Amino acid sequence: MIKPKFITLEGMDGAGKSTHIANIIAILQSRGHEVVSTREPGGTGLGERLREILLHENMHAETETLLMFAARREHIATVIQPALARGAYVLSDRFTDATYAYQSGAKGVSIKKIELLEQWVQGDLQPDATLLFDVPVEVSLARLAGARAPDKFERENADFFNKIRRAYLQRAKDNPARFSVIDANRSLAEVTVSIENILSTL
Repeated sequence: MIKPKFITLEGMDGAGKSTHIANIIAILQSRGHEVVSTREPGGTGLGERLREILLHENMHAETETLLMFAARREHIATVIQPALARGAYVLSDRFTDATYAYQSGAKGVSIKKIELLEQWVQGDLQPDATLLFDVPVEVSLARLAGARAPDKFERENADFFNKIRRAYLQRAKDNPARFSVIDANRSLAEVTVSIENILSTL
């Protein structure tokens, strides 16, 4: 059995996934692994510039999807694939599952169109493991309230977030071997224990 090397963290805004990145890196490093921590959209100089556009400029949902995959192609070519090739673990805060959740689930872009872009941009590359941080929508919105200046996604209403959550949970149901769903509506310590248990099985 090949040990996973490409791990992604998913969840709607306010689910708390970013809080646990440092701990996950520490756990993997304690096992002697080099860890490359990155994010989407972003992860490269070009990707970070596209991130600013994607998070703050209003645009057609399909334009948004195309820009997401443009940033992703650069991310894969210059960060993810080189790191995996030298044996490093890659930990990415979001990847393509986010596009299915946000652009398809919440904004209605055709799944078939996203699948075509996924195949073109990624080829056979898929995460080895995905940790989905799940919370009720009201918890997500409460955590976002007043935390910082919200981006355009964080300003959306409860219906938008409900669509994202349903799409994420459907992705997890469709890909049970890859996804681990974490109940993130618990204490920090309890969520940390869940993460440690999941990583111990990889």
